[in-house]
Amino acid sequence: MHIDQHHAGQFSFSREALYKGAEPLPAERLRAERFAEPAWERCPRRLHLRDTPAPASRGALGSVDMNPIVVVHGGGASSISKDRQERVRQGVAKAATLGYRILQEGGSAVDAVEGAVTILENDPEFNAGCGSVLNTNGDVEMDASIMNGKDLSTGAVSAVRCVANPIKLARLVMEKTPHCFLTSEGAAKFAAEMGIPKIAVEQLITERSKRNLEKEKHGRGGAQKPFSAQNEGTVGAVALDCQGNLAYATSTGGIVNKMVGRVGDSPCVGSGGYADNNIGAISTTGHGESILKVNLARLTLFHIEQGKSVEEAADLSLGYMKSKVRGLGGLILISKTGDWVAKWTSTSMPWAAAKDGKLHAGIDLGEATITDLSLP
Repeated sequence: MHIDQHHAGQFSFSREALYKGAEPLPAERLRAERFAEPAWERCPRRLHLRDTPAPASRGALGSVDMNPIVVVHGGGASSISKDRQERVRQGVAKAATLGYRILQEGGSAVDAVEGAVTILENDPEFNAGCGSVLNTNGDVEMDASIMNGKDLSTGAVSAVRCVANPIKLARLVMEKTPHCFLTSEGAAKFAAEMGIPKIAVEQLITERSKRNLEKEKHGRGGAQKPFSAQNEGTVGAVALDCQGNLAYATSTGGIVNKMVGRVGDSPCVGSGGYADNNIGAISTTGHGESILKVNLARLTLFHIEQGKSVEEAADLSLGYMKSKVRGLGGLILISKTGDWVAKWTSTSMPWAAAKDGKLHAGIDLGEATITDLSLP
């Protein structure tokens, strides 16, 4: 496989780019491909790097021949200090590895994204679960959502306080209620009914979260702005299982110094994420209000429906959000054919992807390591 060193770091293994300089597919063929046989029944195709100019947004991308894949992110608007980088890198690697192992053992895409995000919620380095940022009162209010691309079933919660893993509660909303979204006291009552342990909110508050709140109060005096590189971001995962089913999960503590009751994009289907077996699965991160305004997740999948590659769809959507509302952020995306991408316009975005026994990971522009996965 030849790699153009000028574009090394801008990896593209997508099916759409098998022939350099190919003309766009006619509309009739695009429609035919969308309703063709399931992707996992197709013959594997030869893959090679695409020779394209470096895109405006940062990122890494690749593809699979319908083998299971998990991609995770740890917050696309994060400015990560050097002393935290290795811990963050290990965190996303651990999450992707667990999600991949779930798929290898026959678990579903939904199982994989829930498992991966649970790992990140339990890691104090990330803005979710026990590492959540604080609102203006110094309290934790967490949001999460999950979606099954097979039937579009979804579950979401917002303003959750005394639950260790909001993503688990979101899945219960999806599977145990006729609703899609529960919030605040209603979500807390449902959690108790489902037997989810109630924990003291102090268990979710870290010293770093306290310092960040004080810094924000004495700095800008309000919630973070869309163009702030200090946004703590979100965590998320997307997965494609061996049956060709897709899923996403997204979880967050929100933005530092937010108003009590503020809800961002993460629990909102179409903004914080989306999954549809006919298109793809996506989880977004960044400034929530900006993501909500442009409906970032569904906007990106719309571009996929129009025949764009995963890279093109990500660049178009993130570029639109940046130019229209000055919003910074990132996303991870898997198409129905198995092409994947991790892209961001923010300072950095920790990400990891597991497939074919390999772990791909990075944090900053141009950083992409590939190592062998050690699975039990």
